[in-house]
Amino acid sequence: MKYRRIGNTGLKVSELCMGTMQFGWTADERISIDILNSAFDAGIQFVDTADIYSTWVEGNPGGISESIIGKWLKEGLARRDQVVITTKVGGPMGEGPNDGGLSRSHIISAAEASLHRLGTDYIDLYLLHWPDDATPIEETLTALDFLVQRGDVRYIGCSNYSAWRIVEALCLSKHRNLARFISLQPEYNLIHRAEYERECEAVCKQFGLGVTPYSPLAGGFLTGKYKRGEKPPEETRGSFSEFYEITARKDRNWEVVQSLHTIATTRENSPSQIALAWLLACPTVTSPIIGPRNLEQLKDNLGAVDLKLSDEEIAILDEVSSWQEQVQDLLPQKKYKSSITRDNQF
Repeated sequence: MKYRRIGNTGLKVSELCMGTMQFGWTADERISIDILNSAFDAGIQFVDTADIYSTWVEGNPGGISESIIGKWLKEGLARRDQVVITTKVGGPMGEGPNDGGLSRSHIISAAEASLHRLGTDYIDLYLLHWPDDATPIEETLTALDFLVQRGDVRYIGCSNYSAWRIVEALCLSKHRNLARFISLQPEYNLIHRAEYERECEAVCKQFGLGVTPYSPLAGGFLTGKYKRGEKPPEETRGSFSEFYEITARKDRNWEVVQSLHTIATTRENSPSQIALAWLLACPTVTSPIIGPRNLEQLKDNLGAVDLKLSDEEIAILDEVSSWQEQVQDLLPQKKYKSSITRDNQF
């Protein structure tokens, strides 16, 4: 396992991040702890969660994933100082008017609740899960800075933020001498590229933000387990995913899967490993967030470590998954091209 600095900081994290959204959902507590132990044993010391995991499951009040991580820290292989824990704030954790969002009131109470569930006295990286238009960004940032000054949080970042929101927050932090974002957690994969690459990619490079993409396998679509024209198996996430239904309608997305399969077969790797290797080759990406729900999936994901794609293979995947041609059809007078190359990694 290799380790990379996250953004402009000196904090080093494993090149794969253990996502825990499945914990307490499709993976029970015992399996979840086994996964965390195996991941740590393989060198993954970067763990991502959120307070709302998994409120969408009937009978799940949220905080379950954090509680499982807390139990792992107490009885598992890793000491607290050996891992980097990320959790997120902003989602609804109750039905009250202040049980969600990014107000000072909710951020401070949510952080304290997360610390309790995690069984720790500090959060390494605390992320804003989504923007909150109802709360001034200055109130949000001063609340985060308060947590940093108090020692509850060491670094802050954001998830699902557009480029202008990131720049706004960075400028305000600099002007007010507040803690600043060090990372962005966007949805980014071979199916979903435009949202990150159009603007956020350049912002992250310019301001030195680490990038930890979630859904690197596009909700399982890139794994090759789905068949075109067939209904997804009921036990898979795709069987109830609106994203899958939308994704499966586009011919280009199936072409991406076919290209992954071709490269994987030639290399004797899995499509998942190739998809992760493509992300790891992106110069602005720090650590893709994997989300295995069993040890078999974890073992497969770990196969992407030290897997280096050739320039030709990257070019094939870049071309088949390109979003730029669609934009050029709408705006033929302007040619879009990412300013980030795979040679100018910072």
